[in-house]
Parts: sequence; C-alpha cells; structure tokens
Amino acid sequence: MNLKNARVLISNDDGIGAPGLKTLERTIKPLVKEVWVVGPETEQSATSHSLTLRRPLRIRKISKQRYGVDGTPTDSVLLGISEVMKECRPDIVLTGINKGGNLGEDVIYSGTVAAAMEGALLGVRSIAFSQVYSDTRTVHWASAAHWLPVVIKQLWKTDLPTNVFLNVNFPPVNPNDVTGIEITRQGRRKIGGDLTPGTDPRGAKYYWIGPQRVEDRVAKGTDLEAVLRGAISITPLSTDLTHNASLKKLKATLK
Repeated sequence: MNLKNARVLISNDDGIGAPGLKTLERTIKPLVKEVWVVGPETEQSATSHSLTLRRPLRIRKISKQRYGVDGTPTDSVLLGISEVMKECRPDIVLTGINKGGNLGEDVIYSGTVAAAMEGALLGVRSIAFSQVYSDTRTVHWASAAHWLPVVIKQLWKTDLPTNVFLNVNFPPVNPNDVTGIEITRQGRRKIGGDLTPGTDPRGAKYYWIGPQRVEDRVAKGTDLEAVLRGAISITPLSTDLTHNASLKKLKATLK
C-alpha cells in the first residue's frame, strides 16, 4: 500500500491537548489518507502498559475523527482500534510526539512506547516518537516536524515482523543541526536514582521520585549515544520479552 492511502491512528501519553500530539497530527495529515486521534484525556506519563480493568472507560468525541479517553495510553489505542476505528481499521499506529526522550530503560516505563506496543499486539504496524530536550523551555518541535516525514516515508517501506515496533527519538537540536538517522539498540538509562524524602502536613513521610537517571552516554550504537551526538535514533523493539540466550542455558541446566 502507498503511504498516501493509509489510515493512521494517533495517540500519546501527554494527553489529548499536548503540543507534541498536535505537531504529529499536523505533520502527518498531508502524507496520508486519514488521520484519527484517540488519546488520553489527561497526562499519563510513565504509566507503562497499564490497562484499566476495575472501572468502565468513556470515549468523548471532541471533533471529527478526534476522541478523548478517560484512561491510559494503552486504553486509548485499544479502544481506538477495537471501537472507534472498528469499521476502518488503521494501517499504522503512531504515538507521541512525546515531550522528552524515551531512551534506554525509559521504554519500560513510557506510556508513549506502550501505546505503540499495544498497536503491535493488535497486529498493526506501530511507531513511537519522542522529542528529546535539554531545557523544558526550549523543546525543538520544529526539528521533529521537519524530520518526521523523512523518517516515516523510509520506515513505511520497511517490512518488519508483526511483533516488532519502532521507537524513534529526535535529538534536542535545530532541524539543520541533525547529524543523520541511525538504527540503534536500547541503551542504559535507569530513572529513580534521585529520591527526595519529605513529611506531609499530618506528619506522614513521603518520597518524591526525581528526574535524575543513571545513564551510559558513550556506549556506541545505542539510542542515547546517537541522540546526544545530534542523530535521530530508531530502535526496533519487540513484544516478545523472552531472552533467548538464557532460555538455552536454562534448558541445558535443567536436563
């Protein structure tokens, strides 16, 4: 199928009103046949692949082919494919553009990446997009908008297994300063190394998980190293979490 004939489902984890979602929607519309937006009503960052099972979910129609879901990013993609677009199933799911990178172990926590994973689990080609930033006051949305059509046109031609989806990170630089597009592996970047304790007004202790990450910025071939050099990083991820090398070792051990 030609990209111009594609139906696209867009979602995110920053919420239906987020600037990254609007950038993605605006950028992709001229390239495809139809764009449908189904996103969470509120910010759902770091919700990972959470599904809402203990209460009913509601879909709010905002405008033509634009809907809000009072749930998680995964809920949004599930309802987008199985309900909102059930008569016109999407050809591709695009999530983001996330405000902030999804690099290294970020992919385990990210609602943006999880939304793309849900698309892949439902048999739809899926890509997650994130815009890395160094300063929250200067997010280079123009860089993502400029390079996203280049990236999507190339990735559309790529035939991948149904259990594989893609994680794309744009570097925190102006469009003309992007050094290239690189295929990378997941790097090392673990959040949670910065805990700030406190006491609430009733005297109970609490802990605030800070943004500090333990990360490896120099490991060649990783998403983190590529983005910090100014490159666009594309990492293939899988819905199958089996570690095959350990599988063989364990089978040998248990003989």
